[in-house]
Amino acid sequence: MRLNKYIAHYSSYSRREADKAIESGYVKINGELVTNPATSVEEGKDIVYVSGKQVSPSDKYTVIVYNKPKGELVTKSDPQGRKTIYDTLSKEYKHYIPVGRLDFASEGVLLLTDASKVASALMESDLQRIYKIKIKGLITPQMEEAMLNGLVLKNATAGGHSHSKIVAMEFKPFLGYKIQKNQPNFSILKVAINEGQNRELRRFFAHFGTEVVDLKRISFAEIELNNLPTGKVRFLSRSEYSALHKFLKEEKKSESKDEKKTTAKESKKHSFKDDKKQNFKDKKLPKKKS
Repeated sequence: MRLNKYIAHYSSYSRREADKAIESGYVKINGELVTNPATSVEEGKDIVYVSGKQVSPSDKYTVIVYNKPKGELVTKSDPQGRKTIYDTLSKEYKHYIPVGRLDFASEGVLLLTDASKVASALMESDLQRIYKIKIKGLITPQMEEAMLNGLVLKNATAGGHSHSKIVAMEFKPFLGYKIQKNQPNFSILKVAINEGQNRELRRFFAHFGTEVVDLKRISFAEIELNNLPTGKVRFLSRSEYSALHKFLKEEKKSESKDEKKTTAKESKKHSFKDDKKQNFKDKKLPKKKS
């Protein structure tokens, strides 16, 4: 395994932070200083130290659910001095890594973990994310068609951040959607997607000349807020940890084979649990069982 990947997998360092630590001379392998991030490390044999602290393979990790409020950035710090999630989170979570991002004006489920390998596996997965959205104006047939069939835009800058370098964007067909209110002044709907591109939903609706005025992520895979107050955190439940452990185990198997079989991919596409897969009949979100 590459040294930078090894450090990122078994510590709270991100891949970028691992690269910086290695290149800055803070990393040793078996007592020897190493400055090349691509150096090979043999798990269980080589001993790696970062700033004098040993980095060892471990399957232990912690994941928390944060009910992110509007008006917070998902970043360590902001040059403009705006509030970040770490201004609200207690000190014990300062080194936790967010699983993806919710933009400044968005709220809801945000997962954070002390293990980079867990964060990467979840971010890169096609697990289902469900959002509740309020937009200005009507939900049009054109929007529904794009939700059903996907959309490719050569210019998807509308709805994006002014400093974003992303121009073109491809939107996969939504896993599902459910219109809760459709009126000329504003409309409300729930959508399910399995990717998390930069301001994806805001860009999608902006293409149709519609502004997203409220956006809340209400679940990530099987993980929901469960009445968690805004600005508060909770640990995963035992069943959520069990499901996550199963998912990561399957990911590790897939990674070791260096390929993903279609059947394995489909078995975890919408959910951690095989017995709780969502059935998006006619692309409408199913009613939740009571």
